[in-house]
Amino acid sequence: MPVATLDEIHRYPIKSMLGERVQEIAIREDGLLGDRSWAIRDEQRGSIEGGRKLPALLNCAAQLSGSVQADASAADLPVPTFELPDGTKLRADDPEAARQLSALSGRPLTLWARQPATDEAHHRRGAPDHPEMLDELRAIFARLPEEPLPDLGALPREVLVSSTLPGTYFDCYPIFLLSRSSLASLSAAQPDSIFDVRRFRPNLLVDCDDEAGFPENAWVGRRVRIGEVVLRIAVECPRCVMTTHPIAELPKDPQIMRTLVKENGGNLGVYASVETPGTLREGDAVELLED
Repeated sequence: MPVATLDEIHRYPIKSMLGERVQEIAIREDGLLGDRSWAIRDEQRGSIEGGRKLPALLNCAAQLSGSVQADASAADLPVPTFELPDGTKLRADDPEAARQLSALSGRPLTLWARQPATDEAHHRRGAPDHPEMLDELRAIFARLPEEPLPDLGALPREVLVSSTLPGTYFDCYPIFLLSRSSLASLSAAQPDSIFDVRRFRPNLLVDCDDEAGFPENAWVGRRVRIGEVVLRIAVECPRCVMTTHPIAELPKDPQIMRTLVKENGGNLGVYASVETPGTLREGDAVELLED
């Protein structure tokens, strides 16, 4: 029996930039076709970085610059284009793109298509901004001294030493799923804040028919069928400082994290891996499967 409906599908061709909504998309073991196919490298830190350390990226918007065949290899994917806050549009492989993003962020940046997992130096986590690791983690996860840090033990071991999953530009898993119920619950708890979906960057936004609370939390450890696709829901997603940064007309808002910590332990949405690839379409039923 369906527990939800797939309401929106979002792809982010360049990691940490705003992305594009699509009505139908192929999904493979390595995620939505074209999702996080490029990323930004901070040459001063020596690592791939996203919006938590480069918040200027959140005000750029990326899209794929051509049609994408369902059987396309990584090398066959079109190069993304992106739009700067001033309206300038550039291809990711244009040398001017790196210069413009460097000027926007005040950091020396380069853009990269996905590199093989064997390139350990490319994926290695960069130097921290704080000498004490506890201070670094509190900054990354926007936690006050009295607030608990997230439990990172359930995340893949690779992400403890790599900035992204090697061979990809995903933080932890290829799919991030979020329910409208969770956003509504946060809005009810903190009506002065705007819990806009853009702050949380889901691949899949599902509608649970106004079910209260955070229904996707109960799906952790379960298999979920959405249309042709079967996902394994792995773990709740610990949220970071990115959710509090300004995005377009949305203001900087530390209360976003205060509310997340109070209402759901600092987590929001769930990560998933892909067990059965296929095609997703908006409107597909979401069903929980028995193992």
